[in-house]
Amino acid sequence: MDLPTITPVAAFLAGILSVASPCVLPLIPAIFAYSTEKGKLRPIAIVLGLSISFTLMGIVTSAFGSTFKAYIGYLNILAEIVIIGFGVAMLFELNVFNAFGRFSSLRISNEEGLPGGLLLGMSLGIIWIPCVGPILGTILTMVAVAADITYGAMMLFTYSLGFAIPMLIIAYSGNLSSAKLGSISKYNVVIKRTAGAVLIAVGLWMIYTNHLVRML
Repeated sequence: MDLPTITPVAAFLAGILSVASPCVLPLIPAIFAYSTEKGKLRPIAIVLGLSISFTLMGIVTSAFGSTFKAYIGYLNILAEIVIIGFGVAMLFELNVFNAFGRFSSLRISNEEGLPGGLLLGMSLGIIWIPCVGPILGTILTMVAVAADITYGAMMLFTYSLGFAIPMLIIAYSGNLSSAKLGSISKYNVVIKRTAGAVLIAVGLWMIYTNHLVRML
């Protein structure tokens, strides 16, 4: 049975797409406007903290998959259901993560310098899970099915790069304000529905390759 995988390019693009979330994008200038006052390198420390946070998620999820590798058939079925579910949630704008929305509020770390930026970035990786849940959840699901810790770490690190690079561009661009970025979020519905349709297609493709193709 061929295991479903996600490519580094897809993981990177997913990271960029995640930044466009309406509860992430408008907050980025506020985060970095505060942070650059505490040091020009602090934004880099923040995105490094984000990368560490996401990469650790990949390692933990892959380890979980490795533990249950003997039950890979059941993991495939679970992955198919979860990915299609995320797709439906995005396509029909079902706010399945709203129950955790209160954790998406921003609390700037008062810790000075690079260590404070690193801690802030690591905490943002967790705080923003409700905002990027379906996209991040899909990647983590496929990483769990692959059950390869190295692969999982690499894919989530690549995802974090897609997330981090636009953040650094915004951080060091004085012309990008929260208001301007907020206006970009008006296209979020189209982006989410397109991404939802893609996730449903991926889930159906997994069902076909994992189950139906052997019956034909």
